Amino acid sequence: MTSNHPATARTPTPRVGSSSSHGKTILIGEHAVVYGAPALVLPANDVLVTATVTPVTDGSGHRLESAVHTGPLDLAPAAVLPTVTAVTATLRHLGVTGLDLHVRVESDVPTARGMGSSAAVAAAVTAAVADALGVTLDAETHHELIQECERVAHGRPSGLDARGVVADVPVWFEDGHVASVEVTGEFVFVIADTGVPGHTREAVAAVRDRHDRAPEAVDAVVDRIGELSRRARGTLRDGDAQALGVIMNAAHELLTTLDVSSADLDRLVGAARAADALGAKLTGGGRGGCVLVLAADGEHADRIAVALRGAGAAATWTTRIGDRA
Repeated sequence: MTSNHPATARTPTPRVGSSSSHGKTILIGEHAVVYGAPALVLPANDVLVTATVTPVTDGSGHRLESAVHTGPLDLAPAAVLPTVTAVTATLRHLGVTGLDLHVRVESDVPTARGMGSSAAVAAAVTAAVADALGVTLDAETHHELIQECERVAHGRPSGLDARGVVADVPVWFEDGHVASVEVTGEFVFVIADTGVPGHTREAVAAVRDRHDRAPEAVDAVVDRIGELSRRARGTLRDGDAQALGVIMNAAHELLTTLDVSSADLDRLVGAARAADALGAKLTGGGRGGCVLVLAADGEHADRIAVALRGAGAAATWTTRIGDRA
C-alpha cells in the first residue's frame, strides 16, 4: 500500500512501526543560497534519528517519549510541536482517526546546530507512523509532510533540510531545482559541535543588512561562493578529496568576510587544519553551531576528532559519503 491516496474504506490493523533518518550539513553554499547561488548539502549518514511507533488501546491518547519531552502529546512543550505535527499530519493524510500512538524518538542529531534536527525527527516520525499502518510514503508525499512540520519549526523553510535528511547522496540546490550528486570514491568528514547554538536568523539578518549597505561587495562574495559550489560538485564526481579540501578552506574565508563565523568556529577550524585536515569550514548559519572537516581516511578522521575535542568541541561525529568498499 502506498500513500498516494489516503486510507478511506478500511484502516489496516495497526502494528509497531519504525523508521530512521539522519542529520545533514552544508558542504558549500550557506548564506549565498539565499541570494540565488547554488548549494551542496551532505547527508550526515552516520548521525541518526530513529522513531518507533506503537499503537495503544487504553484510551490514554498519543504519548511521546523523547529526550525533550516524555508524556502526553497534547501536553508537549513548544519545542516539540514539530514532532506533534509529524504524528497528527501523517494520520490526517492517511485518513485515520481514533487511533492512539506511543511515539519513541531517539536522536543523535543535536538541536540548533545547523544539522537539520527538526527535519530529521519529522522524517523519522512521519515514516514510522505510516509504517505502523502498513503504508510506505512516496518521496514527494514524505517531503511535503516533513515540510509541514518544518513550517511549524521555522516558518518558511527552504526545503534544504527536508531533502538533506532523507538523501543518501549529496544534494544540489539551484534556482528551486534539486538534484542528486554523483560521488566517486569515498569522502570522510568529521563534524564538530562548538557547544554553542547557532544563530542563523541573526546571521542571515546581518548579511542582509550588509547587502543593503554594500550590495556589490556582497554579491561578489556570493558569486565566488557559488563558483566554489560548482567546483565542489566536480570534485565529488571526480573523487578529488584534495581539491575539495582547498575549496572548503576558501569557502570558510569567504563566510568570514560576511561576518557569520565566530571565535568558537574559527578555533575549531584552526585545530582541524593544525591536525592536517584536507579542509575545514563552518557549516550552517554560523555564529555558533558546527564545523565540517574533510579527512584523508578513517584513521585520520579519528586523529582530527581527538584534536577537535582537545580544542573544546562539545562533540564530534564521523560520517562518510560515497563508496564504502
